[in-house]
Amino acid sequence: MAIENRPEHAVELTGFLGEAKGTMGPMGKETSEVSRLFHAAIESLKKSLLAEAGVVEDNVLTAVKSLRERDARLAQRVIEDDTRVDQMEVDLEQECLEILALYQPVAADLRFVVTVLKINVDLERIADLAVNLAERAEYLATHEAISFPFNLPEMSRVASEMLKRAIDALVRMDADQARAVRALDDQVDAIHRNAFTKVQVSIREKPEVSDCLIQTLSVAHNIERIGDLASGIAEDVIYMVEGDIVRHQPPRPSSRRRRA
Repeated sequence: MAIENRPEHAVELTGFLGEAKGTMGPMGKETSEVSRLFHAAIESLKKSLLAEAGVVEDNVLTAVKSLRERDARLAQRVIEDDTRVDQMEVDLEQECLEILALYQPVAADLRFVVTVLKINVDLERIADLAVNLAERAEYLATHEAISFPFNLPEMSRVASEMLKRAIDALVRMDADQARAVRALDDQVDAIHRNAFTKVQVSIREKPEVSDCLIQTLSVAHNIERIGDLASGIAEDVIYMVEGDIVRHQPPRPSSRRRRA
């Protein structure tokens, strides 16, 4: 929506929870009320995003636990919970669209709403990946136990840490924390590349369990994608805080510069 045609009483804020600084004149009371409603809508949006992030993070951890413990019941819990994440994603998108239509935010506030829209999509995709992991866990739990050819605990630990720190960076509006998340992605990628080689070797050595070994390769791929999406959330946080688009750029040292 074009911001040039904003209504006369539109309010510009210093930050998504900052102090209103609209024009007060003859429309002062109306502007003040719009500012109050806008703040309330943004606060509600933030709470909805964090609620969705919390559910998604829990589903990832539960899916990984179901893999380690060969627990089909835990895996089923993740699969069943996916509909809740889907609904949260739809509701959050609707909130964003209503804010854009009603208040036409600008500057840091517009960046915040746009970033929430993008992170919302990434969180839903991560939830889908957690379901993929849970489905692999269900399959493996019903077959002969095998050892993962790659370092599953370390790979899942780093990917889970990336997701947690990306969400923390969002909560704290911390671009330096977000950059640290991006730097961790190489560790997950390295384990993923190594997993492919090790699974190939294991299949040649134990062809009788090749189906299960292929499932473990799928596990590695899904965890690697979770790391990628966590890195994407971190990139969106950097954009929200500083206005810099760092997608497709290599990680760089922390910067305290912030853009209005």
